Amino acid sequence: MADRSLGLVVPAYQPDVDRLTAYVRACRTALDPAALRIELDAPAAGTADTLREHLPDVGVSVARERRGKGAAVTAGFEALADEVDVLAFADADGSTPPESLATVVGPVLDGRTDLAVGSRRHPDSEVVGHQTLARRRLGDGFAWLARRLLDADCYDYQCGAKAISADAWERVRPHLYEAGFAWDVELIAMAGALGLRVLEVPIEWEDQPGSTVDPVDTAISLGAALFVARHRAKRLQDSRLHDAIARQRADETALVDREEP
Repeated sequence: MADRSLGLVVPAYQPDVDRLTAYVRACRTALDPAALRIELDAPAAGTADTLREHLPDVGVSVARERRGKGAAVTAGFEALADEVDVLAFADADGSTPPESLATVVGPVLDGRTDLAVGSRRHPDSEVVGHQTLARRRLGDGFAWLARRLLDADCYDYQCGAKAISADAWERVRPHLYEAGFAWDVELIAMAGALGLRVLEVPIEWEDQPGSTVDPVDTAISLGAALFVARHRAKRLQDSRLHDAIARQRADETALVDREEP
C-alpha cells in the first residue's frame, strides 16, 4: 500500500494569498502529493493569477460565485479521483499543520482505514491558540449530539482535515448534498451508514484568528444539517420510517450531479 498516490484539495474562499501560498508549499513538501489542487471561490481580481504564478505546479480552479466548502471539496475530489488512490483536503487557513495532515493521510495510504478524520477534540490532540469559549462550547455540544445520532463515533466531526480512499469516495459521492460546512459531518455519516471503516486521528491544531463565521448561526445550521444527515444515513440502512419521510419531501440533487457555477 505504500506506493498509493495522493491527491490533495485545498478549498479557499477569498484567501490571504501569502498565507495560502506558504501553506500549500509546506503541504507539498510534507506530503509529496501526486496532484495538488486549489478550489478557489469568488476570488478578488488577480488572486488566481498570483497563485498560478507562485505555485506553477498546482492546479487552480476558479468559481466566480461562492459554492461553499462542501461543493468546492467535492469538485476537487471529482477532478482528481481518476488520477489518484487517496483523496484528502485541508482548510486554506492552515489550522492543520502539514505534518499533522500527513498523520491523517497515512492510515488511508497504507490501507488501515477508508476514511481518516482529523480531530482537534481527541484526548491525544494538541491545540494551540484556543477558540473563544462560545465557539468551544457550541462545538462540544454539536460533537456530543452527533455521537448520539450517527453510526460513526468521533470526538470531532468538523475539523478541516480528512482523507478518503478513491474507492470509498466512489461509494459515498452520490449521497452528499451539503454544499457548506455541514459537508464534513455528512461525509462521516454516509461513510458510517455504508459500513466503511472510519478512523479518527488526533492532530496538532492551531486556531487562526479573524474568522468571520458567526458561531451561533453556524451552530444552528449545523444542528439542522445533522438531523438531515441522520435521516439520509437511515435511508441507506433501509429504514422504512425514513423512506416514508423522504417520500413527503421534494427530490434533491446530489453535489456531483449539480452544474458548476
